[in-house]
Amino acid sequence: MRSHLLNGLTAEHYRRSVTEGVERVAAKLATTDRPFTGVTVDALSPAIDAIDLDRPLGDTTAVLDELEDVYLRDAVYFHHPRYLAHLNCPVVIPAVLAEAVLSAVNSSLDTWDQSAGGTLIERKLVDWTAARIGLGPAADGVFTSGGTQSNLQALLLAREEAKSDSLAKLRIFASEVSHFSVKKSAKLLGLGPDAVVAIPVDHDKRMQTVALARELERCARDGLVPMAVVATAGTTDFGSIDPLPEIAGLCAQYGVWMHVDAAYGCGLLASLKYRDRIDGIERADSVTVDYHKSFFQPVSSSALLVRDAATLRHATYHAEYLNPRRMVQERIPNQVDKSLQTTRRFDALKLWLTLRTMGADGIGQLFDEVCDLAREGWELLAADPRYDVVVEPSLSTLVFRYIPAAVTDPAEIDRANLYARKALFASGDAVVAGTKVAGRHYLKFTLLNPETKADDIAAVLDLIAGHAEQYLGESLDRAS
Repeated sequence: MRSHLLNGLTAEHYRRSVTEGVERVAAKLATTDRPFTGVTVDALSPAIDAIDLDRPLGDTTAVLDELEDVYLRDAVYFHHPRYLAHLNCPVVIPAVLAEAVLSAVNSSLDTWDQSAGGTLIERKLVDWTAARIGLGPAADGVFTSGGTQSNLQALLLAREEAKSDSLAKLRIFASEVSHFSVKKSAKLLGLGPDAVVAIPVDHDKRMQTVALARELERCARDGLVPMAVVATAGTTDFGSIDPLPEIAGLCAQYGVWMHVDAAYGCGLLASLKYRDRIDGIERADSVTVDYHKSFFQPVSSSALLVRDAATLRHATYHAEYLNPRRMVQERIPNQVDKSLQTTRRFDALKLWLTLRTMGADGIGQLFDEVCDLAREGWELLAADPRYDVVVEPSLSTLVFRYIPAAVTDPAEIDRANLYARKALFASGDAVVAGTKVAGRHYLKFTLLNPETKADDIAAVLDLIAGHAEQYLGESLDRAS
């Protein structure tokens, strides 16, 4: 069994095995003609259930043949131009190369004596991102597993900085379309069920600052403690960007921690055309960024940035076997001092190789392309009488609803849109997402692939309409 351990004696075995796997994936990418096969849970489950994990195949080729049947053939491929659903991006090749490197070397980014150069690379990227945001010379941060963890840590810091003697008094303010992780974080942090105050949004799904000011005033009047305001730079459902300068002004006025959830909108940090859409982010106390959304990085690649490095002490715990306090005096950089995680992948290497190969402008150009595509898509939807589109895009998301000419029952229209999404997924021709707006079912395009064209959007709209009309026709037949 030692022949399977990666070391100097097995380097050639490693090279052959990885090359064979890469060739399989490359062949699949080259021949995939739709984002999904349409396989169902009931169809795929028996093949996986039948595999006896206690009887290994022992041969790389046989294992890859089996993997073709249980995964590669039916995977949802985000690189396909008609994958239009969630915040999943196609990935850039330098980052995929980095995945191979970091997995093989297997550094753990918790302590210097496990990562050495990896620690310094991550710190350099944190400094680079903080400078792009404009957080100032005292800024710092750490890579995380994703936006949910970043938001949790940001709110942990805000909770500790609030210095309240009662968790029940703490309040977090976020828009009614903010990410669910805000409420989840409040619960994990031991706050009460009323801790998160939902602020109404305007027609463009942006936080209403007049309502925020009113709630902050009410909080103070009621003897409660405003712990944090979470502004969103790119909501999951709409891609909307809250008015960051106005929110920053209110946070300064009331002495409240300002967190910006830019998990989606962080691509604007590299944008050549639309950077001004997140003006005001530089005034935040903390910022969430997900490089694996709009920097075209593989999952996972995310970070939390803070204005004041000293606030990261609230996540610090010293263990004698790992990062004893004396290491701080010895100026030994241990990233575990800043992180909620201990063992942690060297995910920063993906962004490092990307920047060193493509540069920030290369990333920004790709993100600008999908923002431009969203504008084209919005124009198509606005001109199409079959559809109701909710808001003009701030980033690359479009939310819309099929509206049949002959049906006026909102519930029946809901069912037609739900059916169309499911039927489209089952066909494998395209993948779209869904959400609710004012209690009604809508469909959603999240455009993160520069290879997607306006013609793809038009074709998918025709497919959706066809499925919806089929459902409504069958519904009329059943009713008669």
